[in-house]
Amino acid sequence: MASIRRTLSPAHHDRTYQNGVASANSPLSVDSPSHKFFTTDATKCSSTLATSFCSFNIVTLRRFLAGASLQKRKGFRRSFYRCLIFFAVGFFLGIFLFGYVENDVQNHDFSYEIKPPHVNAQLDNRSIKHDVFAINTVNLGVDTQMSYVSRFDFVPRKLLIVITPTYNRALQAYFLHRLGQVLRLLQPPLLWIVVETKSASMETADILRKTGVMYRHVVCERNSTTEKDRGVHQRNAALEHIERHRLDGIVYFADDDNVHSLELFESLREISRFGTWPVAMLAQSKNKAILEGPVCNGSQVIGWHTNEKSKRLRRFHVDMSGFAFNSTILWDPKRWQRHSSHPIRQLDTTKEGFQETTFIEQMVEDESQMDGVPLGCSRILSWHLHLDASGLAYPRGWLFQKNLDVILPVK
Repeated sequence: MASIRRTLSPAHHDRTYQNGVASANSPLSVDSPSHKFFTTDATKCSSTLATSFCSFNIVTLRRFLAGASLQKRKGFRRSFYRCLIFFAVGFFLGIFLFGYVENDVQNHDFSYEIKPPHVNAQLDNRSIKHDVFAINTVNLGVDTQMSYVSRFDFVPRKLLIVITPTYNRALQAYFLHRLGQVLRLLQPPLLWIVVETKSASMETADILRKTGVMYRHVVCERNSTTEKDRGVHQRNAALEHIERHRLDGIVYFADDDNVHSLELFESLREISRFGTWPVAMLAQSKNKAILEGPVCNGSQVIGWHTNEKSKRLRRFHVDMSGFAFNSTILWDPKRWQRHSSHPIRQLDTTKEGFQETTFIEQMVEDESQMDGVPLGCSRILSWHLHLDASGLAYPRGWLFQKNLDVILPVK
């Protein structure tokens, strides 16, 4: 069989490949008829391919890891958004699909009251006998309507305003202690106004603090030449204090050297406008007792007790500790239909013994505006004894700086 060999034309060796085939200078080009692919440039090609392959693996690995991380983040966000959407849908369905919310909440819906459990045990016609006692019926029940019982019996009481002028003397501490112990036994409200002249002494303030009574320590700035004027100015200073602060209560002048019954203070709150009562006084000679005050028919004043001829000219025969009045008379004249707008004060220009009647005449017109205390004015509730050591002042601080010059033999 004949064989035909076709030789390649020389021009074919110089043709370049346009469709991605390497040229004659490329290591993959075919430039000889013997089709030798492995030449001296083949070694270089193999090393280049190895380097390209390693680089390709590293880049591919990085892209794979980055894609996995990105996919993981996208999956977490996707799950979070899904949970949030389902929660919102469930919340709105629970509110709007199955009912509505009442805006009006009744008082009985929420109760902060702790109620005991309902117990209803009844034992009728049975008796549990013991050596000492027997129980015939036991009924333990809880009412549906609970009744509230007040723990304290609150009774509104009028304010008692007790005015006491005082000054430094031998028995001052004793008198203040005695009066303070009486006042602390009274039911509140009570205000004790203690008035001193020129300055408030530390000794008096210490006694007032220890009594436990609500008090006000007032100072009278006016100078007094006599004992009569001193008492008048001190009482006027207390009246100015009441009028300035508009204190509403029953005013009573309680001198510290007088003796007062506890029943007297308790009956003062029954006075509406002006009240009066008899006072037992010890005469200056200390050899007889004098009764001065109203004669009453029930609570109505129909006359007066008096024993001194010089005082028969007075309109009202009352001692300074024998009357009390409503404090609103001082600062509310329209309430009591007072025609004069002048302040009610005690006068230091009147004679001794007439200060009481001139003061009372500024508050009442006649006996019809007075109340007798107690009923019938049949009991003595205040005593004016004049038991004082005149001309003797107690030492400063009521303390002796040295021992007394008295020697008592020891038997």
